[in-house]
Amino acid sequence: MLEKSTSDLKQELMSQPDLDQYIKENAACFADADLTGSLARLCEESGISKAELARRAEISEVYLHQALSGRRKPSRDRLLCLCIAAKAALETVQELLRQAGCAPIYPRQKRDAIISHGILYHTPLVEVNERLFRENEKTLF
Repeated sequence: MLEKSTSDLKQELMSQPDLDQYIKENAACFADADLTGSLARLCEESGISKAELARRAEISEVYLHQALSGRRKPSRDRLLCLCIAAKAALETVQELLRQAGCAPIYPRQKRDAIISHGILYHTPLVEVNERLFRENEKTLF
């Protein structure tokens, strides 16, 4: 089956009076459909255990397992914490944010510029957070 364009989905949504039917028919097309698989790959490619990844990301192991199973959808900040802890590439981070339906990292915003720099230079999460705090920006955790 070919992937539907955003325009196609918009047309279907406007012509489908039954929202439940629209959601059922297009479940695979929603942005977060691949998030759990991408999170699993992120964990695998990090080369560290899930327990260590959770510790570095300042989240509980239970939260990480819930996110990996799809029972919980991480917020933008939690995704960023996981990506920084896993030393993910910026392109990977942007893709995960897109899949989760979150705003991409935008370097014109000081907070995002600090986070982006931390991702690019594999700065430990605690140091990224400290820099955000020093710059009077909202911290990640």
